Amino acid sequence: MAVVPLEYNLRSLFVRRSSTLLTVIGIGATVAVLAGVLALQQGFERLFSETGRDDVAVFLRPGASSEGESGFTREHAETLIKGAPEIARDAQGQPLASGELYVAVRMRKHDGGETNVPVRGVQDFSFAIRGDQLRIVEGKRFTPGTDEVIVGTSLAQRIPSSKVGDVVVLNLTPFRVVGHFESDGPFASEMWGDLDRMTEALQRDGCSRVIAQLAAGADADVKALSERLESDKVSPAKVQTERQYLTTQTIALSGILVGLGGFLGFVMGIAAVFTGINSMLSAISARTHEIGVLLSIGFRPWSIFVAFLLESMLLGLLGGAVGCLMALPLNGVRTGTTNFQTFTEVAFAFRITSDVLVPAVLFALLLGVLGGLWPAWRASRMRPTEALRRV
Repeated sequence: MAVVPLEYNLRSLFVRRSSTLLTVIGIGATVAVLAGVLALQQGFERLFSETGRDDVAVFLRPGASSEGESGFTREHAETLIKGAPEIARDAQGQPLASGELYVAVRMRKHDGGETNVPVRGVQDFSFAIRGDQLRIVEGKRFTPGTDEVIVGTSLAQRIPSSKVGDVVVLNLTPFRVVGHFESDGPFASEMWGDLDRMTEALQRDGCSRVIAQLAAGADADVKALSERLESDKVSPAKVQTERQYLTTQTIALSGILVGLGGFLGFVMGIAAVFTGINSMLSAISARTHEIGVLLSIGFRPWSIFVAFLLESMLLGLLGGAVGCLMALPLNGVRTGTTNFQTFTEVAFAFRITSDVLVPAVLFALLLGVLGGLWPAWRASRMRPTEALRRV
């Protein structure tokens, strides 16, 4: 089967510069919106999934999906820590494990609104387990047993009274901010203080979860550990690796963002498809005589159909490239929103990755195909004699 040369389509796009530009911008704007929403979703999801560790176990109450829903008494937590041989120990033989309290506290933001700030009560071993993942960049670490807190750098940029030396009130108890810390994960959006002082000030009993560093090679036994503790009569618990746990915390918001991107892409895509259809129908109307010539010199209707569909796909690809370029400046831009898994504020950055660009380009290609099917079919159905009569 003879194929219409690609140069013919490229020349046509260049000759119809105004129409080509209009179509490319329409598709590009649609792709840019879709890519922006996907970049938001990728930034949120990777903030959690890329920072979780496989050598750290998270113990939750059976049936809890997040630490905000979980709870242990101090005695229950101690039993879990002492009864799990998979937990690593330090040089003094102490288990590298810590109970942690997680509470959402309503606070005002710099912009005047309010948000739920995640406040975490921790023990000394929380810092030992984190190691270099948590870095004090200003001030110092809080002193155990005192009303002192440290604030994540992302959170410090979003709420007042969070500078070093400021006093923040938690449930009528004043806490002094003594340091700021950085973290590559969601902890940078949290406020940390001593577990005992936090449980008293926030009127909580016990802790929300237990974290523990696993002994060498024990990470492969997390499933067995989970099965054993879920059926334990004395100290039941749900056990996941930190990576598994953090990944589950992205499901709700990621689903909402993907759904939003799909909805906006669908709505704006309809307009882009009609723009493409009008552009291609205009092109066919102006090139009816050329189509008659192509048919009369031996090109089959299927070749004409493929040629015009390919031209529409090229418009889609150009629009996809323009849309991706329009979305690139968003990469690294920081924002914040509510994590619907915990209903607390989390700050993160837009991430333009291959998981954003590839779907965006494929979506643009789909718009090109949909915009070209009807015009290409009309072009292929022309009779050579009728087409040649039109000038």
